[in-house]
Amino acid sequence: MTRIAAAAAHFGRDLEFGLARIAKLIADARAEGAGLLVLPDATLGGYLADLRHPDPDALPPALKPDDPLIMRVAALAAEMVVCFGYCEAAIDGEDPDRYNAAVCVSGDGVLGRHRKVHLPAGEVAAYSPGDRFDAFDTPVGRIGMLIDYDKTFPESARSLALDGAEILACLSAWPTSITNRAPRMAQDRQAKLFDLYDQARAAENQVFLASSNQTGAMGGMRFLGQAKVVSPGGDILARTWAKAGLAVAEADIAAEIDRARRVLRHLHERRPDAYRGNGGTV
Repeated sequence: MTRIAAAAAHFGRDLEFGLARIAKLIADARAEGAGLLVLPDATLGGYLADLRHPDPDALPPALKPDDPLIMRVAALAAEMVVCFGYCEAAIDGEDPDRYNAAVCVSGDGVLGRHRKVHLPAGEVAAYSPGDRFDAFDTPVGRIGMLIDYDKTFPESARSLALDGAEILACLSAWPTSITNRAPRMAQDRQAKLFDLYDQARAAENQVFLASSNQTGAMGGMRFLGQAKVVSPGGDILARTWAKAGLAVAEADIAAEIDRARRVLRHLHERRPDAYRGNGGTV
């Protein structure tokens, strides 16, 4: 059995403060017996302060893929698997120079990486897009990572599922609606979509999904929280609602996926030759 934890928490620009918060969340997840902890997008350095008009002089600090801070999180993770987000500086010789990125670590080092592929309008001014979705093996199972807007596109999660992902780690800095604010979060359009995408991506691929998110506010944005763990049938097994904290659920990963696919096997029953616009690959 594996315990999966997804965090709802606030992270800002202060890297040392962020590292201390990561240490606390890892300790809390360890106390819950978690083997996997998924932290939010922009865990190290915080998210953009203004999604519509990002200030080029107030962007999150960019870290190299081998930055010592990443290795410090790996040391804190020890026996656990921990996924978290950061702003990645380009490797020497790469152009352009910034990516919204996620990394998965354990005490053994880096297990997997992802650069956000789908950038909403505001992020285009601050980041460059990644170009692939790859699953990777970990002690808790094969994982694929998505960064917030990525999960809006079914092809993203499907690509990872086809690459053998058993768990989708969805790291987000997902705010309430910026253009159509609701009086209560429960009525917010983005809050509804956040839950809908989490459940749909899990159910349509018959995999587990751990969805983390930022809380609190950054600039003019208010983040949703709503961290959760979703089953291969699309059921929410644990959630935080809007509050900071951990959503923790225990499952036999392989057995639950096999049970979900016992009769209906979505990945095997696809008809790529009938689908438009994807080259017959998804």
